[in-house]
Order: sequence, then structure tokens, then C-alpha cells
Amino acid sequence: MDRSSHLYLLITSLLLLRWLIDYSSAKSDINPDHSSLIAFKSRISSDPHNILSQNWSSESSICSWIGVTCDSRYHRVTQLNISSMGLVGTIPPEIGNLSFLVSLDLSENSFHGPIPSSIFNMSSLEVLKLRNNSLSSSLPIDMCKHNLHRLKRLHISYNKLFGEIPSSLERCSQLEYVSLSSNNFSGLVPTHIGNLTLLQELYLSSNNLSGNIPKEIGGLTNLEGLDLSINNFIGHVPREIANLTLLQLLDLSTNKLSGNIPKEIGYLTNLQGLGMSLNEFSGPIPATIYSMTSLEYFDFASNDLNGSLSRDIGNMTSLRRIGLEGNNLIGEIPKEIGRLANFERLSMCCNIISGSVPREIGNLTAMFGIYLHNNALSGPIPKEIGRLVNLWELQLEYNYHINGSLPKEIGNLTSLSYLLLNDNKLSGEIPKEIFLLNNLLQLNIGSNQLSGSLPREIGNNTSIQDLWLHFNNLSDPHNILTKNWSSESSACSWIGVTCDSRYNRVTQLNISSMGLVGTIPQEIGNLSFLVSLDVSENSFHGPIPTSIFNMSTLEVLDLRNNSLSSSLPVDMCKHNLHRLKRLRISYNELYGDIPSSLGQCSKLEYLSLYNNSFSGHVPTQIGNLTLLQELYLGANNLSGNIPREIGNLVMLQQLDFTNNKISGNIPKEIGALIRLQSLDISVNNLSGNLPKEIGNLAMLQLLGLGTNKLSGNIPKEIGALTNLQALDMSSNDFSGHMPREIGNLTMLQWLYLSTNKLSGNIPKEMGALTNLQTLDGRLNNFSGYVPREIGNLTMLQSLDLSYNMLSGKILLS
Repeated sequence: MDRSSHLYLLITSLLLLRWLIDYSSAKSDINPDHSSLIAFKSRISSDPHNILSQNWSSESSICSWIGVTCDSRYHRVTQLNISSMGLVGTIPPEIGNLSFLVSLDLSENSFHGPIPSSIFNMSSLEVLKLRNNSLSSSLPIDMCKHNLHRLKRLHISYNKLFGEIPSSLERCSQLEYVSLSSNNFSGLVPTHIGNLTLLQELYLSSNNLSGNIPKEIGGLTNLEGLDLSINNFIGHVPREIANLTLLQLLDLSTNKLSGNIPKEIGYLTNLQGLGMSLNEFSGPIPATIYSMTSLEYFDFASNDLNGSLSRDIGNMTSLRRIGLEGNNLIGEIPKEIGRLANFERLSMCCNIISGSVPREIGNLTAMFGIYLHNNALSGPIPKEIGRLVNLWELQLEYNYHINGSLPKEIGNLTSLSYLLLNDNKLSGEIPKEIFLLNNLLQLNIGSNQLSGSLPREIGNNTSIQDLWLHFNNLSDPHNILTKNWSSESSACSWIGVTCDSRYNRVTQLNISSMGLVGTIPQEIGNLSFLVSLDVSENSFHGPIPTSIFNMSTLEVLDLRNNSLSSSLPVDMCKHNLHRLKRLRISYNELYGDIPSSLGQCSKLEYLSLYNNSFSGHVPTQIGNLTLLQELYLGANNLSGNIPREIGNLVMLQQLDFTNNKISGNIPKEIGALIRLQSLDISVNNLSGNLPKEIGNLAMLQLLGLGTNKLSGNIPKEIGALTNLQALDMSSNDFSGHMPREIGNLTMLQWLYLSTNKLSGNIPKEMGALTNLQTLDGRLNNFSGYVPREIGNLTMLQSLDLSYNMLSGKILLS
């Protein structure tokens, strides 16, 4: 045999030997993978689509099973993807025996129990996706210390995981994506997270993380998405965030961050989305923000920002949406906003914005929402607004000074669903074009100076569900009910009538604001399917028919602003009305006691008896209405004490007892109403001290105590009411010094202290109340110099410190 033949046999033998080794290896190593997957399958308690139960069969190779991928050389499992199969069960520790596994995806199922620790010992794993399950455990302290060094993507969001984020996470140095969102992680963000220099996306939102945002986060220079929202972070935003120049999304909203918005954020030129709402940021919007030409939206809502919106906003050509509501912004809406061709949503409500709505707003034809309500806007609504054919919501209500006529061009807004213009000074006739808007669901133009008759087109509009025309000078010569409520047509087609689709029975009757005069007949009680009855803002007189109080299905009863005159039945809620949620019978001529049986209408969420002639005591049973959110008993002839059972109404947000004859002390139980936003008990005969428990009402925005007989010192706890915007303590017998803690009320705009016995110096801390517009401290015993810090109150429009014992000059800046 020649030499070449020997060489050929040698090579062939070596190849055969290598094949036998590989085959032996595959045969011996596939068993652990098979047994691991069988163990996994055994832990599945529900497989609604029978995917695993039918396909994962021992009669076939595991490499052919659904969701399983093997490598071509050794036939070992490298990927397991059984996401979104509706599986229920637990993850067994045997999963860690898949020693060749590169990617594990069990997301979008209903796995529960802990994440097995064996997963964190898988040295080949690069992708771990467990999101959207119900897994519940902490992460191992050493999760990345010994293994997982190849891990690139970690998705474990939307589970029930808890504990701290392990500091060893930094050892997973190949990580490019980390999402721990929507769990129950707590504690601090470890500073070593800054060592994950390959990280491109980091999502930690919706947990219970606390402490400061570590400045080391600035080391993540490849980061493109950072979401730390909905946690409990405090302190300032670290300036090192400016190092994240590739960042496209930054969301820090819903935390307790404070200080100024750092100007360095404006250096993030690739940023497209910026969320910083619901924090405690103060100061102006930094000028650098306006140079961010890639930014598509920013949300700074619900902070303490001041200053005005810069004209440079016109340079932000990518901008689509802004959220600035609930701050202390002043100045005008810059006309340069009209350059933003892609702009879709303008939300600046609840500030102190003045001037007129710029006509350039008509250039923003992509706009779908304008929210400028609760400001100080004036002037007419520009007719150019009629160009916004995509607009579906326009809110300009509660500006009080918007005037002129309603532009007929509003009729071009064919997508409009919500038009709210109430509480302004609009005048002239209502253009018929408004009632030709077939998508309009809600129209409120009440509390203006509109005149003339209602357009006859109102009778043809079937889309409007809520219509408010009250407090105008309108007439109705067209006899809407006379012509429309015809026996020749179905009652379900009549204006103001809504029927259910199954039985064609009347479920809603809304004939509010139609200028109707007459009485309400007993037969109204025969509408046995009625859920909502609204006859408000008319001129109905006579008694409320007793049959109304026998309606078992009624949830909403609105009779406000009529001339109804009767008492309420003693047993009004004893036998029926058990579903009633909203009772509005204010602004009538009703009299008698408030029935104690009212406490049996246990579903009530809103109760207004305001501006009638009710007398007697406030029944203690009112404390049974534990779902109540708003309670208005003001402007009656009520006497007796405020019942201490009022403290049971822990859902209450609005409480008004003003203009009655209520006496006695303010019960300390009122301090339990921690959701209260408005408390007005002014113009009564209340006496005694103001309870220190008032300081518990941290959400309070209005506190009215004026014109009573309250005495003693003003408790320092009042300084805890940091959301307070209006405080009236005038015309009482308060004495002693003003507490320095008054300086904590930085949201305060109106402060009335006149006609008391307050003494000592005016505290210099009052200079911190930079939003104050009115300060009335006359007719007291203040002495000494007016503090120079008063000069800081640049928003002040009215200052009266007369009839005191003050000296020196008032120094204004």
C-alpha cells in the first residue's frame, strides 16, 4: 500500500472518531434537557390551548417541540420561547439544567411563585424575559457575582417581585436592556449601576424605590431610554444626567423630586420625550429647553413652576404635546406657538396665564386637544380656531374674562366632542352652527352673557349628551318640548329622553337649561326604570313630588336652580333611593329639617342642599355616608354643632357649611378628612380654638373660617397645608402672633386675616409667599416694622395693613 493510501485511511479514521465523540456527547447530554423540559411541563396547571400537553410529547425529539430551539451541532436546547400562551403554573428549578440555554422567554403568561435561583446560575444565558406574570420573590444578592456574565437583556417587569435591587447587578457587564418596572422593589438604586456602560435602556418605573437618583447614572453614556417614574425619589435631578447625550426618553414623573429643573437637560439634543410631572419642581422652565429641536413632548404638569412660556418655543419644531397644567405660570401664550406644524395637544390649565388666545393657534391643524381652562385669559375666541378640523376637545372654561361672541367658525370643527366655555363673559347669540356638530357630546356655555333664542337646530342634534346653558339671558320661542314631544313619535326619540336598548324603557330624562316653567307631576314616579333625572336650571315651582323618593333605580337626581318649595320626606331614604349616588337640589326654596334617614342613602357620592331654607341640626347619621366625596349644606338656616361623625367621611374632597347658624367648636375629627381639598365653614357662630388636627389636611386648597367667633392662637400646624391657595380667617377673635410656619404656604394666593386680635410682628417668612395676590391684615394689633421681605411678593395686587400699630416704610422690590 502506498503512502497516500495510508494517509487517506488515517484521515478517515480521525473523522469517524470525531463523529462518534459528537454523537456520544449528544446522546448523553440531551437527557438533562429532556428531563428539564418534562419537569417544566409537569408544573403547568393550566394550558388553555393544549399546546404543551399535545405537542411536548416524549415520542418526538424535544428539538421539534413548539417554543424549543436547539443548536445544529449538539442538538442541545439554546432557546425556549413559550410566551403569550396563557400558561398557568410555577417555574421549576430544573430549568437551570438547560446548560446551553441562550434565551429564555416565558413572558405574558400567568406563572406564579418565585423565580428559581438556578436561573441565576446559567452561564450561557443572554436573554431572560419573564415579564407580565405573577412571579413573587426577591432577586439574589449575588445574582451576577458568579454567573450571568453574558446576560444582555433582562425583562422582569409587571410581576410581584420585591426587595432591593442587588448591587451585584453591575457584574452583569454585558447588559444592554434592563426592565424591572411595575413590581414592588424598594430601597435605593445602587450606585454601581453606573458601571453598566453598555446599557441602552433602563426602566425602573412603578416601584417603591426611594432616596436620591444616583449621580453615577451619568456614566451610562449609551443610554437611550431612562424611566424612573412612579417611585419615591427625592432631592434634585443630578446634573450628570447631561452626559446621557444619546437619550431619547427621560421620564422622572410622579416622584418627590424638588429644586429647579436643571438647565443641563436642555443639552440632551436627541431627547424626544421628557416627563417630569407630579413632582415638587420650582422655578422657571430653563431657557435651554427651548433649544431642544428633537423634543416631541414634555410634561411638567403639577409642579410649582413659575415664570412665563418663552417665545423661543417656536423653535421646537418637532414638538407635538406639552403638559404644563397645575403650576403657577404667568404671562401670555406666545404667538410663536403657531409655528409648530406638528402640534397636537396644548395643556396649560390651572395656571395664571393671561392675555388672549393667539389667533396663530389656527395654524396648528393637527391639534386635537386644547386645555386652557382655569386661567386668567381675556379677549375674544379667535375665529381662526375654526381651522382646527381635527380638534375633539376645547376647554376655555373658568377664565372669567374671555369675551366677545361665539365664532360661527366653531361649526367647522366636525370632530369636536367636548366644548366647554362656561364661566366667561361671552355675549351675543349662540350660532346655529354649533348644533350642527354631529360628534358633539358635551356642551357647556353656561354662566356667560349670551342672549337671544336657542337656534332651532338644537332640536335636530342627537349627539349631545350633556348640555349646560344656565345663567345666560336666553329665551326659547321654539317650544322645543311642545313640538318635539309628539305622540306621533316614540318617546325614546324625544329630546332629553334616553331609553335602554333592550326594553325601550326610559332610563334618563335630561331637560335642563330649557327655560321651562311649570310643576313636576306625581306621575314622574311611574318611570320605574329611571336612572337619572335632570330638570335643573329651569323655573319649576311647587313641591318635589313624593313619588320621586320611591324610585328604586334612581342614581342621579338633579333639581338645582328652580323654585321648588317643599320639605323632604322624613323617610326619604328608608325604603327606596338606595342606589342614589348624586343628589343636587341646591338653589331652590326647600325648607324643614334634613331627614336623618338620609344616612341610609349609603351610595351617595355627591350631596348638595346649598342655598335653600333648611333648618335644624345637621343629622349625626350623615356620618354613615362613607362614600361621599362632596357635601354642600351652605346658605341655609342650619344650627347646632358640626357633628363629630363628620370624621367618618374619609372620601370627602369638598365640604361647605358656610352661611348658616352653626355653633360650638370645630370637631378635631375633621382632621381625619385627609382627602379634603376645600373646607368652607365661614359665616357661622363657631367658637373655640382652631384644632391643630387641621394640619392633617395636606391636600387642602381652600380653607374658609371667616366671620365666626373662633379664638386663641393660630396653630403652627397650619404650615403643613402646603397646597393651600386661599385662606380666610377674617372677622374672628384670633389672638397671639402669626406662626412663622405661614411661610410654608408657598401656593397661597389669597390671605385674609382682617378684624382679629393678632399681635406682634408680621413674620418675615411671609416673604416666601411669592404667589400671593391679596393680603388683608387690617384691623389687628400688629406692631413693629413691616418686614422688607414683603417686597418679594411681586404678584401682590392688593395689600391692606391699615388700622394696626405698624411703623416704618413698606419696601417694595
